[in-house]
Amino acid sequence: MPDVLTPEQRRKNMQCIKSSDTKIEVLLRHALWEKGYRYRKNYKGLPGSPDIVLTKYKITIFCDSEFFHGKDWEVLKPRLEKSNNSEFWISKISRNITRDDEVNKKLLFMGWTVIRFWGNDIKKNIDECVKVVEEAIFDMFFEENIDMEGNWD
Repeated sequence: MPDVLTPEQRRKNMQCIKSSDTKIEVLLRHALWEKGYRYRKNYKGLPGSPDIVLTKYKITIFCDSEFFHGKDWEVLKPRLEKSNNSEFWISKISRNITRDDEVNKKLLFMGWTVIRFWGNDIKKNIDECVKVVEEAIFDMFFEENIDMEGNWD
């Protein structure tokens, strides 16, 4: 089935989709700032330009939208197969999933902690998301301050 929008309308529609300073990013950033955590946003110095980077703790945070990053891909993909422009969307989202995985591996190899949140989790459970970040900070602090025999440095 052909696209119901003209190429110009589709282009304008797609241009309106933000890639940085999205609602979910801003929500999480505000919650972290309120707790006293300072960060960099859309940090270009790391693979994938993470949405939020806590450089002090070597923690990267990505705020992923469910559609573009393929949440429940095994459910979404068959639905997309029946939709307009299915080849384009399946290809695009598959590439995003693959790229996200590659970015995670690169960052982990570089010694960074990678946290990914789905947009709806941020919107509905912001306090839980902040707890996940705080637990990662605690884990990192704990690992740094204990020696090989389990003694505090």
